[in-house]
Amino acid sequence: MQNCNSKFKSDLLSRCYNFGLAIIDLTDKFPKKRSAWIIADQIMRSATSIGANITEGKASSSRLEFKKFYEIALKSANESLYWLNMIKDSSIFTGSRIDELIKENDEICCMLAAGVIKLKKKN
Repeated sequence: MQNCNSKFKSDLLSRCYNFGLAIIDLTDKFPKKRSAWIIADQIMRSATSIGANITEGKASSSRLEFKKFYEIALKSANESLYWLNMIKDSSIFTGSRIDELIKENDEICCMLAAGVIKLKKKN
């Protein structure tokens, strides 16, 4: 996993949104076979829910509720990493784009984990 102390772009939500768009673009290029469709569905759901949960968390009525949405976003990011590795190892899609998405996913995981840890310390 990427070192969490490296410099990150400041806008987590924007990165999550762009990550979701990149996953949509990626899955549109998958081969037309059943296994690819199933994995495409899974990665699309997990990757797009990261930013959706952060957005929903912004409207939280408490710090505890806000933390819960960040925890769910982190779980979705971890699930997305699983599916990206499955895509790479199964050769559903090959090329440097997968490695770039795995790297971005790692960085998003680090950012979310740091946020969750910080929120837990404030309770």
